[in-house]
Amino acid sequence: MRKIISLLLVAALLLALNACGGSAPASKASADVIKLGVYEPASGENSASGRQETLGIQYANSLAKTINIGGKDYPIKLVIVDNQSSTAKGPLVADSLVKLGVSAVIGSYGSAVSIAASDVFSKAGIPAVCPSCTNPQVTQGNTHYFTLSYLDPFQGTVLANFAADNLKAKTAYCLAKLGDNYSVDLCHYFRKAFEALGGKVIYSTYLEGNTDFSHYLNSAKNSGADVFFAPVSIPSAERIIAQANAQNFTIPLLAGDSWDSKAILNAAKGTNLDIYITTYFDERIIDDKDSEFVRGFQEWINSRPANLENNGGDDTIAAVSVMGYDAYFTVFEAIKAAGSADPKAINEALRKVNYQGISGPISFDETGNVIRDEAFIKKVNTKTGKWDIVCIQGIS
Repeated sequence: MRKIISLLLVAALLLALNACGGSAPASKASADVIKLGVYEPASGENSASGRQETLGIQYANSLAKTINIGGKDYPIKLVIVDNQSSTAKGPLVADSLVKLGVSAVIGSYGSAVSIAASDVFSKAGIPAVCPSCTNPQVTQGNTHYFTLSYLDPFQGTVLANFAADNLKAKTAYCLAKLGDNYSVDLCHYFRKAFEALGGKVIYSTYLEGNTDFSHYLNSAKNSGADVFFAPVSIPSAERIIAQANAQNFTIPLLAGDSWDSKAILNAAKGTNLDIYITTYFDERIIDDKDSEFVRGFQEWINSRPANLENNGGDDTIAAVSVMGYDAYFTVFEAIKAAGSADPKAINEALRKVNYQGISGPISFDETGNVIRDEAFIKKVNTKTGKWDIVCIQGIS
């Protein structure tokens, strides 16, 4: 009899757990709070840009803290984790977001870290929106990852066109970090486009841990290169700038969106270098709506010492912050359209999103990549330590 009673008690307990949602993820529409995961690097090689991307997400959340579903307002809670810029640790960090019951994920700065976590999000059925991933592999072969930035094939082609059209370059020296997908792939696409335009490319790579770039700078000068293209990480970029300045380097430096950082402005200020980059946003080419964003975001950055610190010490708006902001509201619009906090419903709604972001109109192609056809080109003003807009560049 005691055994029968024990079995009945166990059965009753299981029924009670199911009735209370004990086995259901916290991200379902019945939850009191909708959780959005923020999968970004706060440490490691990409920490500076990761913190700025997170700032954009946090600012957006401060403006839209709740969302109405079925006549009820639900608070939106950001669950922020540090993937440490690591492809090895990223999946474990991603799994922690799954276990915490997030409805969707934003991140990461760094395509490789996003790719590393993709299977974790896929198996959990959780959609992810990457504000600044440029590698096509992030969205290839899956239906859950979305990107807001233009991709490396486009970005590399834009830079090649700019080098040939605006800088009248005939020979380009390209430098990438061996094993780094971002710099290797961007150099590949630049080279392909530049050679198609009739130019010559000299390509070199450096190993992890390298801090002396003087050899590559000298090689570029000796080769007669007209541009030096180095879409590398911020720490390496800072060293390249310092060593180029020490050599009185006169060849223009080119890079992709990874150089759109306050750290680059600080490194270049007071030099005589010409530094050009591609980016998604420039606050001087804005309409009234964007002006409100700039004023509001700068006020918010200045409102807390931690915000200023994470933004590099001042209120200069980084493009990745804009992309983080747009990513938040893209997910916000998808939740509204889905009328649910269920990850599957949000995933389906993301495919149909049509949102006017600060970085431009946002809608996705069949692969999950945002549809874009032009990029900003900016140049460092080495006297003021600010960016000067050069042009809006398309491709030919």
